[in-house]
Amino acid sequence: MKKIIALLLTLLLSACETQIITVPVFIYDNSDAYMAEFESNIRLAAQPMDYLIRSFNSQNSQIIQNDQIDPFMNKDYPVLMINPVDRLSVYAIIEKAKQNDSTIIFFNREPLPEDLALYDKVYYVGADAVQSAQLQASLIMDLFGNDPKNLNEYDKNQDGIIQAVILKGEQGHQDAEARTKYVIETLTESKYQIEVLDISSANWDKETAQTQMEELIPLYGDKIEILISNNDAMALGAIETLKTYKFFDDLNQDGVIDRSIEPWLPVVGIDGLEVSIESIKQGYLYGTIKNDSESMADCLVQLADWLLKGKSLENFPYTITDGKYLWINYQKLSLEE
Repeated sequence: MKKIIALLLTLLLSACETQIITVPVFIYDNSDAYMAEFESNIRLAAQPMDYLIRSFNSQNSQIIQNDQIDPFMNKDYPVLMINPVDRLSVYAIIEKAKQNDSTIIFFNREPLPEDLALYDKVYYVGADAVQSAQLQASLIMDLFGNDPKNLNEYDKNQDGIIQAVILKGEQGHQDAEARTKYVIETLTESKYQIEVLDISSANWDKETAQTQMEELIPLYGDKIEILISNNDAMALGAIETLKTYKFFDDLNQDGVIDRSIEPWLPVVGIDGLEVSIESIKQGYLYGTIKNDSESMADCLVQLADWLLKGKSLENFPYTITDGKYLWINYQKLSLEE
């Protein structure tokens, strides 16, 4: 009899225990400085939530990411957050989610619209790459002056044309292509003349950008009037090499570049990393376009919370477009602000 009572008590206690849900988060590559910061912001935003975050580094391999995702495609994990390695792989992930009734929130790397249309329990949280390029062009216009026919002193050879080198992210990546295309297009539409001396792919990577600049400086040297980078990591890598060649020179050794009296070359990036903001304060990086990972992380964790609780998204605090897209605006940051 005592054994039966003990067994019943054990079963009763087990039934009363609250089941804590885990939401897995799959990051395409934690060695990407922006994504490492993004993951940290997701963890911070999720602290007050009633679920746990468990993150995975896919090491920029779609094969690894697929293997990581597969064990979580079941009823015990109703919501998954995925930063896909390859947006073209998303079709297979969505098909598997449909079979298992899983809800997927993709973020930062936008899947193809036709893939998102396949399933009603799939969402995308991100920012519009075209907007980032347009704001980056605005930074450049701020620097060279508001009159495209009469550029200021940053037009070093006073030819009325902005000579630029562009550091491009991953070749074929939708953000890299959009940022490269629309920064040029926006300047041109605003009547600025721009001569692109070179477009060099550095795969979003700081060290690769340093190496690329070692090759570009001997080719173009003092012809370069601005360096336009698709992201901050490459911009900061370029600055390290430019320091070596004295394009930046802290002559009075006060730790800050005064561009009015010390050698300086304008460099603009995109992402708004904390280290980039520090570089702006030190006078090196001219400006960046903040890809607001704090707001995106907040949107992600709140969306997961609402979905897990079965709440209607009609009054969700972030705007949902076409029932699937949650867009977070970029923000302009520069030495002028």
